[in-house]
Amino acid sequence: MLVINGPNLNFLGIREKGVYGTRTYQDLLDMIARKGISCRAAIDVFQSNHEGAIIDRIQAAYFDGTEGIVINPGAYTHYSYAIRDALASVAMPKVEIHISNIMEREEFRHVSVTAPACDKQIYGHGLNGYLEAIDFILSQGTEQISAPQAKAEEEGGGEVPVKKE
Repeated sequence: MLVINGPNLNFLGIREKGVYGTRTYQDLLDMIARKGISCRAAIDVFQSNHEGAIIDRIQAAYFDGTEGIVINPGAYTHYSYAIRDALASVAMPKVEIHISNIMEREEFRHVSVTAPACDKQIYGHGLNGYLEAIDFILSQGTEQISAPQAKAEEEGGGEVPVKKE
């Protein structure tokens, strides 16, 4: 499983404490690591302040056998059709997560262009929303066909080792 955090999320606990709280990004990473251990799931976490890097990581998820994506696109939520298209291009369960209640904030935050490419959107549950998103992904299983699987099927079938998380 892959958790992607977009711009400024690395500043949790530093920026806008009234909106995002005082828990730090390291607190979030520790919480996700504990969740992975308790669920026996391998969870990779990626953070970038750069749109292209986020798109590259989403596309890499197709090739590396990732079985689901939890994404907090940050401000890209509201205008990145490129991230939306990248999410739509990978056939795996996806959840968009927001720490704050975006529907109770500035009007421009009410619109998510990325959510339609996801199976679920969670907002306003604080850092615990990440745990809810992880639980949702784990409950979905996967129908993704990875690049190695697709090649094996194209060449007449056979079994290909798949990264199980």
